[in-house]
Amino acid sequence: MLNQKLIALDLDGTTLNNQAVLTHKTIKTIKAAVNAGHIVTIVTGRPNRLSQNFYDQLGLTTPMINFNGSLGHVPHHQWSKEYQYTFDRGIVLDLLTKQREFNIQMIAAEGKHLFLAHQTQPTQVGFFPAVLTHDEQLSPTSLTQNPTSMTIAVARANQKQLQRYIESQFGQQVDVAPWGGPNSVLEIGTKGVQKAVGVERLAHYYHIKRADVIAFGDEHNDDEMIDYAGLGVAMKNATPKLKSLADDVTTLTNDQDGMANYLAHVLKLAE
Repeated sequence: MLNQKLIALDLDGTTLNNQAVLTHKTIKTIKAAVNAGHIVTIVTGRPNRLSQNFYDQLGLTTPMINFNGSLGHVPHHQWSKEYQYTFDRGIVLDLLTKQREFNIQMIAAEGKHLFLAHQTQPTQVGFFPAVLTHDEQLSPTSLTQNPTSMTIAVARANQKQLQRYIESQFGQQVDVAPWGGPNSVLEIGTKGVQKAVGVERLAHYYHIKRADVIAFGDEHNDDEMIDYAGLGVAMKNATPKLKSLADDVTTLTNDQDGMANYLAHVLKLAE
């Protein structure tokens, strides 16, 4: 009898290679895991607009977790357990007035059906359009709903100062996390919500014991999820902190199909 696993996959630096692409081996391995009866889900910091293509490529039908745990939904379908954490839009509007003071280059407010941004100068942050259309312009009049996530591109020299300001003014409502990698970006989400919140909801939904959750990640926004999982696996290319929290570390990086190789081995999937 199958010991069914819930497999939670981070995207960037984990399931995707360094070109942000799903390799043939990764697709084949995930499909084999699903065909064997396991539940595979994407759990990512990305918004749904930038992850649904991978979900479709993998042929998944499970719920997907976006915005680091703040949105749980089933793409293309209504799901009775869909959820979305939001925070007060006033926080976004306050920071819009502080753009000059903190040398903020861009502010984006997002949700499942929300994408608005305001740029004071072009940014090289790949997740955001270089040119905003008229109906994507963030302003006090266009932002009519509370967002799920806010992303701020800020000059590196001002990043810590801005983070301290947000935490001192709004720290009871939101958490602030700097991105890993080369971009100086702060991500703001609802207080206490991170990837483990979404994974735990799915474990309850599918009646999967925590011991039967396998999670893969590489960055600080995976910390709680890796800690929560019965088998938390850090990528070879993961941060030192994540490796210290993990139960195991892959022998290969995300650019060498490290997750797919590890999963095929641990689930004894036929080649």
